[in-house]
Amino acid sequence: MEKVLVVGATGTTGNKVVNLLKASQYFEPIAMVRKESQEAAFKAQQITTVLGDLEQDVSHTVSGIDKVVFAAGSGGKKVEAIDRDGAIKMIDAAQKEGIKKLVMLSSMGAENPEEADQLVAYLKAKHEADEHLKASSVPYAIVRPGTLTNDKGVGTIEIAKSLQHSGSISRDDVAQVLTRSLHDDAAVGQRFEIITGDQLIGEAISSIAS
Repeated sequence: MEKVLVVGATGTTGNKVVNLLKASQYFEPIAMVRKESQEAAFKAQQITTVLGDLEQDVSHTVSGIDKVVFAAGSGGKKVEAIDRDGAIKMIDAAQKEGIKKLVMLSSMGAENPEEADQLVAYLKAKHEADEHLKASSVPYAIVRPGTLTNDKGVGTIEIAKSLQHSGSISRDDVAQVLTRSLHDDAAVGQRFEIITGDQLIGEAISSIAS
């Protein structure tokens, strides 16, 4: 089984990714947490943790790791320190370690942040992180969901490299997309936008890679 570091494991979407990986026959989740007090909840589920702070050195967090899911977010409070610089640190650490794939949770609108009506600073930070990942030697998939909701997942999405309309998607379904994108043959070197739609997630990811 491949060891997958989940950056942002204590967040809503990241925690869903951890649980999906734990149930997977292919992957073992390693939850990255910022504080020791956050370790207990994961250890109670027999999930391995590693301490790491995106505002500090994170190079140690990828030791012995096969793949990475970056699902951390600042919530708009530290967009440069977390969403941009924290992501860039993880990408650089992943490249140095020879990580086999990094799946980045980005955002719809990150391709052209200057065209956004709101959240421009956040989208600019995500854009710069995405561009850094694309320029690295790390195999990647960049997932750009629309507005996130806490609705129950439906297992179907609409996907395109650039959707021509906005929309929303549940965190459940985003977590499914992030997890499925970890596979070696899934969406390698691709960046794509997703919202709720009518195509099964597995089929949708396969279609974007072709």
